[in-house]
Amino acid sequence: PAEKAMVCFGNMFIELPKAKTREMLRQDQEELDEEINKLRKELRVKVNRLYEAQGKPELKGFNLNPMSAEEMKLINRILEG
Repeated sequence: PAEKAMVCFGNMFIELPKAKTREMLRQDQEELDEEINKLRKELRVKVNRLYEAQGKPELKGFNLNPMSAEEMKLINRILEG
């Protein structure tokens, strides 16, 4: 049916309502985004410790954060005129 979606869990497929499937995917994506951001922050600290242990200066610009999709849209709009 049009209001159902097939979802793969491990090695089996389950038919679920599209709204429930969409909500599950949204929640999973939020959790993945949080985990990615956490790992990025930890990586920055580890890289700085590594450089410090090697006697090298701290990387400049390494603590920058990527622009969001909304920020990129605004920048592109400005550049286009």
